This record gives sequence, C-alpha cells and structure tokens, in this order.
Amino acid sequence: MSDTDDKREQINFISVDSAPKRFAGAVNDWQAPKMLLVFVALATLQLWLVNLEGAARIFPNHDYVFSLHEGRHAIAIRIFLISFFVSFAAFSNGGTRGRVMFGLDMILTFLAGCAVFDLANAAAHSVIGQSLSLHFSAILSGLFGFAIYSFKLLERGLMPARIRIEHIPVSQGRAFWRIGITTLIAMFVSIWVGGMDINLVEVLRQWTLLGGIGPGVFLFLPTLFGQLYLLAVYDVWTAKTPDFRPPVSVIVPAHNESYIIKDTINAMDAAALHYGGDVHILIMNNNSTDDTEDIARETLDACKAAKGRVINVPKPGKSNALNAGLDACETEFLVRVDADTLVGKDNFSRAMPYFANPQVGVVGGVPVPPGGALFDRARLLEVLVKHGFYSVAMGAVNGVVGIPGMFVVYRTHHPRYLGGFVEGMNGEDTDISLRIGELGFHSVVDPRIRYISEVPSSYSHMREQRMRWFRSIYHISSRCRDLIYGPNKTLRGKIILPYMLINSARRAMLVPLILYGALEWGLRLNPDSPIIWQSIVAVTTGAPAIMAVLASLLNGVPKGILALPEYLIFRVLRAYFTLESMLSILVDEKGEDLEHVIRRDIVSDRPIRVA
Repeated sequence: MSDTDDKREQINFISVDSAPKRFAGAVNDWQAPKMLLVFVALATLQLWLVNLEGAARIFPNHDYVFSLHEGRHAIAIRIFLISFFVSFAAFSNGGTRGRVMFGLDMILTFLAGCAVFDLANAAAHSVIGQSLSLHFSAILSGLFGFAIYSFKLLERGLMPARIRIEHIPVSQGRAFWRIGITTLIAMFVSIWVGGMDINLVEVLRQWTLLGGIGPGVFLFLPTLFGQLYLLAVYDVWTAKTPDFRPPVSVIVPAHNESYIIKDTINAMDAAALHYGGDVHILIMNNNSTDDTEDIARETLDACKAAKGRVINVPKPGKSNALNAGLDACETEFLVRVDADTLVGKDNFSRAMPYFANPQVGVVGGVPVPPGGALFDRARLLEVLVKHGFYSVAMGAVNGVVGIPGMFVVYRTHHPRYLGGFVEGMNGEDTDISLRIGELGFHSVVDPRIRYISEVPSSYSHMREQRMRWFRSIYHISSRCRDLIYGPNKTLRGKIILPYMLINSARRAMLVPLILYGALEWGLRLNPDSPIIWQSIVAVTTGAPAIMAVLASLLNGVPKGILALPEYLIFRVLRAYFTLESMLSILVDEKGEDLEHVIRRDIVSDRPIRVA
C-alpha cells in the first residue's frame, strides 16, 4: 500500500451525509447475509413444494403460473420475486408493522398483476387458440416485479418531501427523431442477429438466466447507446467553442482533507494558468478537525495563477458548505470541485467555451481513478461505462439527469434561482443538475474533460460511499416526483428516472438472483428447464462485458479491457452494496400515494434547501 493509501485509511470518512438520519437507518454487516439466508430458505421451500406430485398438477410450470403457456422458462421468476419481497421486507429498517405492511403491499400488488397477465393469456388462448410463450411471461413478470419493488419502496420509505419542479418546455424534435431512428436501427440489428441460423446464436440464447433472452436483446442496448454516443461526440466536436474566458469561482467543500488539499489546490492553480482567465478558489472548510484550514491557506498564498481564500463553515454537511460557497460567489460562473479531485490542466479551458452558448446550463466530464489502489482498475471501467459512455450518449437527446459534483460547472444564477443545494439527503449534485435541465438548459458531458477522483481504498469506505450513492436515486425521485407523476411529458421524468429506479431494483436483486439460479441448478429443482452453469455466469457477464469493452474502445482507453475480470467481480460487489443501501431506507407503516399527492398539489412548507 502506498503512502497516499495509508493517508486515506487514516481519514474518518463517516459524515452526516453518510446516512441522513431522517431517511436512513443503520445496516450492520450481518443484516444482508441474514436476509439472503432467509431468502434461500424461503425459495428452497417453495421450489420443493411446487415440485411435489399434487402441486405439480396445479403448477405444471413449477412456478406460480395459473394459465397454460407455450414453451418453457429458465427460472421460476415469480417464486424468486415473492421470496425476495418477503425476506427484504423482514430485514428492512422500520417497525414491525411497517415491515409487514411493506411486504404485504409488494406481494399482493405483484400477485394481482400476475393474475391479470394470466387472465389475458387464458383469454388469448380461448379466442385465438394460442398462448403466450412462457419465457415472455417470465420476462414480463420479472420487469413488473422490479417496478413493484422500486415504487413500493419509494411510496413506503421515509423520503424527502416533494417540491414543485419548474419545467420550461423546449423543442424536443431533434431528440425524438434521434431516439426514434436509433431505436429502429438497434431493433433491426438485434432481430437480424437473433434470427441468424448459426450455432453461436443458439448457444448465446441458452446461456442466459431470465427466460431465454437471446443475443438480440444483449445487442440492443449496446447498439442503441453506441449510436447515441457517436451523435453526442459529433455534437461535442462540432460545437462552436469561441475564446471564452470569463472569471470563475471554484467552491471546494472540505472536511478533514489535510492529506490531499494541497494537491487539489495546486491542480486547480495549474488549470487556472492554462485557462488564462480569473479563477477564484473558495475552500469551504466544513467543520474539519485536522489542519485542513492551515494547509489550504498556505497553499493558496503560494498559487501562481489562481487567487483564493478559506471560508469556515462550522455546520457539518456538504450541502451546507456548498451553499455557503454559493452565497460567497461573486462571479457569473461557478465550478464545483470535490476536495479529493485533481482537475486536469485543460478542464477549465475545455468547459467554459460551452457557456458562450446561452442554452448550456451545466458542463461536466469524466472522472478517472488515480490507479494503484484495490478498486481503481475496476473503477476505471465503471466510469468509462457510466460517465464516459452512457452519460455522454444521453447528451445527444438532452437526457442527462445528473452530472457528478466531483467537477461540474454551472451558471451561478441557476443554483441560486433554484434555492441552492438541498440539505439533509443524498444526491444533491444530481438534484441540481436535473432541475437546471428542466428549466430548459442543456447539460454537456465532454469525454475530453478528464480529472482524477479518488476511489475508496478499503472495503468499509467503498461500502459507505456506495450506500450513499445508491440511496440517492430514491431521494431524488421522491423530491422531484413531479417529473414522474406530473402532467409534463419530459424525457427525464417519464422514461429516465423510472428506468433508473427499476435498474436499481435489478441491481439490488442481482446477488439473490445468482443464488437462486445456483439453487435451481444445484438441486435440480427446475427439471423441465434445467439451468446450465454457464447461464449463471452469463447473467453477470453478458451485456456488462460488451458495454465495458465498447466504452473502453470508444473512450480511447483500450487498456481498460484488461481490467474486465475485476470489473465484473466488482459489479457483483456493487450489487451487494445496493442491496445493503436499500435495506437502510426507513419504511413506514403508512404508504404515501405519490400520484394522489401530486394531483392534490400538496407541497411541503419546509424551505426548499431542506429535504
């Protein structure tokens, strides 16, 4: 371990932002393992019961399916989901009555939806003499189950209060044309490849876990987002970037950052020298107990190009520091930089010219790990996929939801107009970027803007960080629920936020799904559709591996492919952290009818800066 890593380990990374006390409870190291043990026991019992001779006549598909279907499925997905719902609710954070009501709500809603599916299938069989395929029913049931879990957790979890989202409609013609054409091309490619009569296609179709999904489905997302990525890069390269060097203020929230704050300031000074315009650095010393303040003052005094000062913010919390910096900012443009981020020397020079276009509201780039620590190689592929590929691609259709606060540029007026950075919840950076986008301004992610952002070097620090990050999608979706449930038909609210919620559910269920697949395979509990061991591997490697390789090549970092094994293992660990993060959400015995609340136009009377 390097000296820097040793210094990292000495830092107390736990803060008031780790688990906002009104919305998150403690999750000990044994809570998720106990939940998984209960899940395995419940799943084993149900799989054994549906395989008994008497039950097999009622459930010939060895799952809770009540109408005849064509073909077969890979796993008993409904038993999986019910087992997960029961075990998750039992170990979630909250009182006994709240957990019971949460579990019943998920199970009864899911079974009601499955009953509708089965009745529709029975009606189709009665009318046209043909049933839906069982693997299609399994996929549909799985997606429905993911959605039930996400939205019931959003309804029954203690969440930030709703705020009114100001939406200023802008022309979306080009975005819809782009989405439509790229989707058609991706569908054509997927169907064409999926229909190929070659042995490899059949093998790939067998090597999956959910309902016999074939290579066509695996190819759809890479093909779709690959096209959008190329369109976004075209936009970036053809954007007019005049010589635009206005004064900027850089706010840096800092809590016990003595080990790195000197390097952070020196990197910004080098970027200021390359930029050539006035750069004012504001180090927001947020309740530090080390010598962050002294080191920061000394380093600022030695800067060659930038000017700066230290402002003490005694109230703990990153948003408190950010808002104090926002209040102190005296320039038209504001750069937010995390204290453990080393900006590249060209970051200001590349980012600021975009603001010569009055329609641009937010600009960010791609974080890269410093390298050398335990998770750095896996993190490299993760950021290339998420920030260097997906986020860039969504810029092609003005669909960027959030730009991480490690390095991001705003027009100072926008955060002030929106009330500042929200306090008391996770995801304040995504919240502000999302709402600026809804004001009609464009968010740009330039893959050429790269900066070094620290990666946790210990398991416990990584766990704390990811539980914070993964909880944030629920906090943001609750606070900005107008976008999901309100009348405005926005891409972010009607498609992207719901997708992010459902994807969070998929990730939380990944480890249980792997255990479930191994259970069916090892005990031969699915005799009509036996799982081959490759399918258990495929569910963790198929599409993610394709996307990782594609993102590495498109970002000009082919060496990232060498980290693919570590990345795929890290994805499973990340899924486990997602499960723990969801277990931390406090649940209440009374669920909130989010859509009804919107229609009654009820808004919390708290200040907008408070979640």
